[in-house]
Amino acid sequence: MLNLRNSSDHSDNEVFLSVSNRTLLRIIVVIIVTLALISTLLKVTHAILLIFIAFFLAIALNAPVARIAKIIPGKRRGSRSIATTASFLIVVILLGLFASYIIPPLVHQTEKFIAAAPQLVQSVNNQNSGLGHFIRSHHLQSEVNALSNQVTRKAQSASGNAFSSITGIASSIFSMLTVLAMTFMMLVEGPRWMKSAKENFVPDKNAQTVGRVISEMYSVVKGYVNGQVLLALIASLALAPPLFLLHIGYPIALMVIVFLAGLIPMIGHTIGAIIISLVALFHSFTAALIILIYYIFYMQVESYLLQPRIQANTTNMSPLLVFASIIIGINFAGLFGGLIAIPLAACIRVLVLEYMSQRRSEVQAQVK
Repeated sequence: MLNLRNSSDHSDNEVFLSVSNRTLLRIIVVIIVTLALISTLLKVTHAILLIFIAFFLAIALNAPVARIAKIIPGKRRGSRSIATTASFLIVVILLGLFASYIIPPLVHQTEKFIAAAPQLVQSVNNQNSGLGHFIRSHHLQSEVNALSNQVTRKAQSASGNAFSSITGIASSIFSMLTVLAMTFMMLVEGPRWMKSAKENFVPDKNAQTVGRVISEMYSVVKGYVNGQVLLALIASLALAPPLFLLHIGYPIALMVIVFLAGLIPMIGHTIGAIIISLVALFHSFTAALIILIYYIFYMQVESYLLQPRIQANTTNMSPLLVFASIIIGINFAGLFGGLIAIPLAACIRVLVLEYMSQRRSEVQAQVK
């Protein structure tokens, strides 16, 4: 038993606070369990991120899988396993065609760049070249020499970093395969899980309400995924004019890269800008600079104008709520928070509206 006594010099009043040993033990246990949960969540953040990515992919592919299942002929009609397998085969074939279209020229351009690297360095050091004159006039010789030495050191240590690079690539491939496997299982088993959960955990009197809430949540999450796909499509089309006007090689492939990058929230367009700017650099420095500036301008337009409006329409939220949820999600949990901010806010909105509707019905019933 813990007794705390508080007495005043100017008063005879005394206050006693008694805390039982059992209460102290419970507080200690709660603190230990909380710290253990936080530590566990920090360790499995990557795994949770993969699960959410698979969840979003499953929602995006659910409608096509359902349509394919309905048109399967014969006794296997309605089989989600066959429909999911067919959908995955289509996606793999499209990705394979895209890879076969872009990888060979990318390797060829990289080889040309490496072969031309000594000439580029000589051009920089050439006192009579325009670039050399620019460096001298702005007193950038020391910065250029430092950068050259750093690049040389990086090149010399490249062999030492080869193993870590291969490990990173292998980890990325494993993560991709993990996401695809979880997406496949979610598509096949998802409807059965939902049906089983409703039958075993939802009382009959609440079945209709729970079903309506789940349906609305599914709609807003699907709307978010569809909105992200639409934004990625707009980005790829918006980047088409400078790619064609500047005669950048393989513009269709670069548009596909922009589309795929646009599907990744928050950092996707940064990755896309780096990739297509590097490809444009093989054409000319001016073209790469124009592409980069144009892409950065589009990123600002999408972040502050297109994304809040499109996601507001697809998730039934106001643009202000969409923008605020993104900011809160990023500051709270970084990339993971930005990934789930909009659908999570939309689901919370559905729950709040349902609660308010139930309370309003109860108040009206009491008034009557």
